[in-house]
Amino acid sequence: MQSPYQPSDIESKWQQQWSDSNLYLTEENQDKPKFYALSMFPYPSGKLHMGHVRNYVITDVIARFKRMQGHRVLHPMGWDAFGLPAENAAIDRGIPPAKWTYENIAQMRSQLQELGLSIDWCREVATCSPDYYKWTQWLFLQFYEAGLAYQKEAAVNWDPIDQTVLANEQVDAEGYSWRSGAKVERKLLRQWFLKITDYAEQLLNDLQQLQGWPDRVKTMQENWIGKSVGAYLEFPIVGSDEKIAVFTTRPDTVYGVTYVVLAPEHPLTEKVTTPDRKEAVEAFIQEVSSESEIDRTADDKPKKGTLTGGKAINPFTGEEIPILIANYVLYEYGTGAVMGVPAHDVRDFKFAKENNLPMKVVILPDDADNGDICFLEAYTEVGTMINSGNFNGMNSMKGKEAVIKLAENEGFGKKRIQYRLRDWLISRQRYWGCPIPVIHCEDCGTVPVPTEQLPVQLPEQVEFSGRGPSPLAKLDDWVNVTCPKCGKPAKRETDTMDTFIDSSWYFLRYTDATNQNEPFNPDRVNDWMGVDQYVGGIEHAILHLLYSRFFTKVVRDRGLVNVDEPFKRLLTQGMVQGLTYKNPQTGKYVIPENIESREEEGKDGKTVTAYYDKESGDRLSVFYEKMSKSKYNGVDPKLVLEKYGADTARMFILFKAPPEKDLEWDDADVEGQYRFLNRVWLLVNEFNENPDSAKDKAIDKANLSKEEKDLRRAIHTAIKEISEDLNGDYQFNTAVSELMKLSNALRDAKIKNSPVYREGVETLILLLAPFAPHISEELWHKLGNSESVHLANWLTIDEEALTVDEITLVIQIKGKTRGTISAPASASKDELEAIARASDIAQKYIADKEIKKVIVVPNKLVNFVVV
Repeated sequence: MQSPYQPSDIESKWQQQWSDSNLYLTEENQDKPKFYALSMFPYPSGKLHMGHVRNYVITDVIARFKRMQGHRVLHPMGWDAFGLPAENAAIDRGIPPAKWTYENIAQMRSQLQELGLSIDWCREVATCSPDYYKWTQWLFLQFYEAGLAYQKEAAVNWDPIDQTVLANEQVDAEGYSWRSGAKVERKLLRQWFLKITDYAEQLLNDLQQLQGWPDRVKTMQENWIGKSVGAYLEFPIVGSDEKIAVFTTRPDTVYGVTYVVLAPEHPLTEKVTTPDRKEAVEAFIQEVSSESEIDRTADDKPKKGTLTGGKAINPFTGEEIPILIANYVLYEYGTGAVMGVPAHDVRDFKFAKENNLPMKVVILPDDADNGDICFLEAYTEVGTMINSGNFNGMNSMKGKEAVIKLAENEGFGKKRIQYRLRDWLISRQRYWGCPIPVIHCEDCGTVPVPTEQLPVQLPEQVEFSGRGPSPLAKLDDWVNVTCPKCGKPAKRETDTMDTFIDSSWYFLRYTDATNQNEPFNPDRVNDWMGVDQYVGGIEHAILHLLYSRFFTKVVRDRGLVNVDEPFKRLLTQGMVQGLTYKNPQTGKYVIPENIESREEEGKDGKTVTAYYDKESGDRLSVFYEKMSKSKYNGVDPKLVLEKYGADTARMFILFKAPPEKDLEWDDADVEGQYRFLNRVWLLVNEFNENPDSAKDKAIDKANLSKEEKDLRRAIHTAIKEISEDLNGDYQFNTAVSELMKLSNALRDAKIKNSPVYREGVETLILLLAPFAPHISEELWHKLGNSESVHLANWLTIDEEALTVDEITLVIQIKGKTRGTISAPASASKDELEAIARASDIAQKYIADKEIKKVIVVPNKLVNFVVV
């Protein structure tokens, strides 16, 4: 008697056996082609969610497929383990961040293992481990030695009550601190930066190498880098030797500059402010300090400013123009100053109107004349230059180069390429991060920690209050050290690194994860890099991917790797969405327990199901939205695994939608995949228990019956289609559909004692293996195999089996189908017409009738047009 399909029994059994036999240890045999399959590693929150499941299952299918194709595969996993949540947990729960983090790692590792992922856990890394962050510090010193790491003053989010720096994620949308509720201020603080701008042009140009990346992601990076070609111009300050530097992409409008604007934080602000404007300027600076960067630069926010009393000179006209400060100009962007051309810039136009500033038109549409000047809106297009001295009448596009040339000749400007990209601020005034390995000495300045003293370890006995400076700054024993250079008393740097640093090189460490002497061996890293397939969310399209590309180029230039780009191919998987219930009256999401369903008559008279809030009685809006705790629409993977097993969860995730599209969770579809696996289980067990099955008999290709040929065609069609779906664009959903077709063909076959049927059963298991690894392994061994199905070779197509001997020929009379007949696949058009004419179906309609015309569509139909 057959045993029922019990996923809980077979899945835990095989997971243990795979672990005990080290089945998924990375093979280093360089005679085989390599394949590096990588998912973006998770933050160890402690709980797996469906987004994790989708990401890791996609990568796992690719890794398993490549192994079966004969590749040696690197498929590792680790933990992006530093960051703010652990520090918050320390404050809220009174436990050390390390304890909270490592407990979460252990919990999530166990959850991932339950999915049956073919991960080499011997290469596991955690960014919070000293074994890892020692090399993060070592790499920082590589940047420092190359002149790519430096300190300067920069604006930070400052909580005036708790007297501490806040990360952007600690500030709400209204600009208030999540800690104290205080209005967050902007404050200048000395911070560490990496010179990513030195690589802006490379990062931009090398996007062309990334043929395996989605165009959408490349466009996002291109826009973030934001290359602009324009002019650097200097406006002398009246009564001073200082000059205000600006960058503009519209040098053709420089004769229309009627004012200059400084960022409130600009060092020149204090110098240009006159005594009579001092009080107003200081009040304005105080007001702006409480605004977030988003508020200051948002298009829909008011553009506020005030006069400083100072004047600048437009070097092109010699005119004195006022100097203002305004909230929309940021010191960190460009030069921290802009020239105001309100007649030809939308933002300047709005600002000038709101602050009653003068406007001067210097570009007109080609079909206009001076009498058409209108100030209803800024004119920003190409046109003819007017009021522009010797450039009057010149096309404004040509005028750009002409104005720059004049500026260069006269010494008050030059052509410049500028980028929107800013240097990467990596300082964090927090504890749970990688310490920056430098020491500050009064005599020697900034001194790198000697490499033999790495890692600079995080101290364990730390008090977390959430107030005041970084907890590290309060530890005198840790902060106070001797200078490695002169031996005098000195102090450690108390800032830790942005966690994006940790994730910008982890893929390099995986290639040699246990190396104690260097971050990675050059031979090993150059063997495995770049990553052949990277899988992760679109939310990382800019920062993580850009920083990883930057890191790779720097370590390449330091002679550590020989690749230009870290990730050859990128798949950005869609979100997992859950059914969501929202009260349109209150705008609040409703938990499923508070929902009542009712059958009602719809507009078309048909019965529909409506949903109501039990508490308010309001009818609810029902739709799919990204799974989230706050929306009460999440599905716990643990519950799905307990009820259906990992293989079902994997099959549903892969079948429901193409990997790059959003996936709508549907319990009925999950149940459908469970039923499919049950059918496969039954089919294989019935074959195995059939005493007459041809388990050892070879296929005689020369003497196959029609039924055997049809089944072989179905078998090899499945091999062909699934192989294509697992190469290139990864159409897992259509691959699963092909598995179902093959299963149906086997179930309907009447030749269950034929060796062709045995070939079909074995093929079904082998093709299913990357998708549902546990049930495939169990059924493979039930067939008498001793070696793992995951060590088997991927199947090759027998092209002869795909050849069709006969076709189904449609018979039409005057375009209307009257029936079908079988015909040789090799028949010519004339032969098809003759076969169709002779058929009983055609004779019934064409006998004794005049045939006006015969239309033959090869391999499809014959249409008789009769009178």
